Amino acid sequence: MTLQRMDNVLIVVDDLEAAKAFFVALGMELEGETTVEGPSVDRLVGLQNVGASLALMRTPDGHGRIELDKFHTPEAIRTGPENVPVNALGIRRIMFTVDDIDAVVARLRAHGAELVGEVVQYEDTYRLCYIRGPEGIIIALAEQLG
Repeated sequence: MTLQRMDNVLIVVDDLEAAKAFFVALGMELEGETTVEGPSVDRLVGLQNVGASLALMRTPDGHGRIELDKFHTPEAIRTGPENVPVNALGIRRIMFTVDDIDAVVARLRAHGAELVGEVVQYEDTYRLCYIRGPEGIIIALAEQLG
């Protein structure tokens, strides 16, 4: 048996609308929205009385997805500061390839995002940067050169 694909990455958020707007500004498309609740959801996630709103965001090529979840019950908990540094343990960022890094950075900044460091060039192959969006979400952008 082999791994077939990575289906999606889950990000739990408090402000679902702001997170959706951030990923739309990045260039992702809203694939769908739903709410989930009930005993099967409780058993799946190991919590009681779950009620959550979900938005599934899709990359334009249709291969990458991010699931944004807003828990209504039980209320989501923050386990540390919102703006942890890049070297904190755990998943720190998701990387996206873009055509024009400067244009994407400008669009995301218009939605309140901030550069974590600087836009840098790696040899003659890529321009790269880290961006912090709503909820402290960090994404990386890569623009292939040449």
